Amino acid sequence: MLLEGKTAIVTGSGAGLGLAYAQELARHGAAVVVNDVDAEAAASAVASIRSEGGRAAACVAPVGSAEAAEQLVSTAVEEFGGLDILVTNAGILRDRSLLKMSDEDFDAVIDVHLRGTFTTVRAAYAHFKAQQVRGRIICIGSPTGQRGTFGQTNYAAAKAGIVGMVRTWALEMRRSEVCVNAVIPVAATAMTKTVPYFQKAVEADERGEPMPDFFRKTLGFGTADDVAGLIAFLASDQAQGISGQAIGIGGDRLQLWSHPEPVVEELHDGGWTVEALQDAGRRLIEADLQTVGESMPELPDELRPDPA
Repeated sequence: MLLEGKTAIVTGSGAGLGLAYAQELARHGAAVVVNDVDAEAAASAVASIRSEGGRAAACVAPVGSAEAAEQLVSTAVEEFGGLDILVTNAGILRDRSLLKMSDEDFDAVIDVHLRGTFTTVRAAYAHFKAQQVRGRIICIGSPTGQRGTFGQTNYAAAKAGIVGMVRTWALEMRRSEVCVNAVIPVAATAMTKTVPYFQKAVEADERGEPMPDFFRKTLGFGTADDVAGLIAFLASDQAQGISGQAIGIGGDRLQLWSHPEPVVEELHDGGWTVEALQDAGRRLIEADLQTVGESMPELPDELRPDPA
């Protein structure tokens, strides 16, 4: 099996995408530490893995602190003898537009997503180095961190920051041959169930039917299981040498996000004074203004949401 003899931690894996990742890793032979703040959800996830012949143990802890990160690594070592794979998936949402977003809203999301990724990766990498493990680290990003989304200042900052950390860690971990990547999933979640645009896709999935091609191909939007295969691949020895990447996946679509690069440049003798910027600089910038947010194509008539 692809991951036979490996041990993985998946944060935020009591339900949703995290559960799909944990189940897929176990299906390919890995022992999995399931993490969630909800003890019942974690126990249920462990039971679902064991019922299919897999190995799993729960670690109930709120991701964010260094203590929680150490607890996760200790659980992997104590239950399964080591650690080889870390998937940082835990997250929360506190959506508000800028003037309505409180300090508490901002801090809560940053603490779980960004600080939680930092502390768990730090703890896992310390174990990898000490034990000379060529480990795998997979950090979950979001299209919001790549392009922005209205009302998600906190979430966008965290997810963009995760990709920035992944690129830095790829440099720092190169000598240890530890591979670290970001995955940018586009999949049906509890949140997308409430969005009318995705109604027909979610309804098809709940009926056990394939989502229409418009969602799977045009939008690259699918199920949690569509994302899980990439997680298992990146966790495997087959992915050696792939590091520092932001890889998008959803439905039938796989993407490789570019690292930010200049799209245009021009020299100006003597430097860019205010006067030069008002003239040549303004024309240069306006000719290549970059988009913000995601532009969603119009739904075909047959996929429009049902009237309320």
